[in-house]
Amino acid sequence: MLLKKAKVFMEMIKIEHTLFALPFAFMGALLGSVVIFQKLPGWGQIGWIILAMVGARSAAMGLNRVIDKVFDAKNPRTAARAIPAGLISSKEAILFIVISFTLLFWATANLSSLSMKLLPIAIFLLVFYSYTKRFTWACHLFLGFTIALAPLGSWVAITNNVTLSALIFYVAIAFWVAGFDIIYACQDEEFDREEGLHSIPQRFGVAKALRIARWFHVITALGLLTLFYLTDLSWVYLTGLILANALLFYEHKIVTPKNLSRLNTAFFTLNSVISVAMFVFTLVDLVVFRG
Repeated sequence: MLLKKAKVFMEMIKIEHTLFALPFAFMGALLGSVVIFQKLPGWGQIGWIILAMVGARSAAMGLNRVIDKVFDAKNPRTAARAIPAGLISSKEAILFIVISFTLLFWATANLSSLSMKLLPIAIFLLVFYSYTKRFTWACHLFLGFTIALAPLGSWVAITNNVTLSALIFYVAIAFWVAGFDIIYACQDEEFDREEGLHSIPQRFGVAKALRIARWFHVITALGLLTLFYLTDLSWVYLTGLILANALLFYEHKIVTPKNLSRLNTAFFTLNSVISVAMFVFTLVDLVVFRG
């Protein structure tokens, strides 16, 4: 019974979507440590970063499910989610959120002092972004700048500092997330319009939304290329970046205004590969060519 309940909670927070942010969080820790201190981060630091990530993401997703439970129940795509389906009560979800925030606080307290000072900003964004689609089509950007706290937070946790490179990395990942979230939101254009919810597809139509997502990903590519020059990375990182850009290009080729059938492949599969590939190529660059 306990195992079954745990599985429902893992499904509620879409634990598999950790593949989006966690590799970039590791990448932020690696870059910050090597660029600033010329050494790899310690295993203890990585462990606390993982716990902070788990706490932050679990709290954010739990909040999103509680805040959006009425809309989730109305939307055929989301009606089977844990809360509207009655598999988890709102009280259970709120307890889960409190535990998750406690884990985030505990992990952050064991990282850098600047991380603790910036934690209230992170918590505000984690709570606030779920409300943004009620009043602005820029909700995708709020989501992007919230999820991108993972790599920025890891950088700050390791270095106790916010550098230009860290901020460029943050912006690049924020627009990457916002871009693929726009693609994902295309399937709910009609529902959002009927319910008075805001999104870029609802505001501008699917065709224009996909073009906006494309330009967001151009910003991501330029940001990660700028990072290449600022951090003096080698051709290994650049190879990973070329691969990531090729996958982003393919992502936009397989989703069109007239055919959203491969949307899940574009949203989940390709972006998971992009995140993991960028981390692996960066790791090889820093460990082999700098180590």
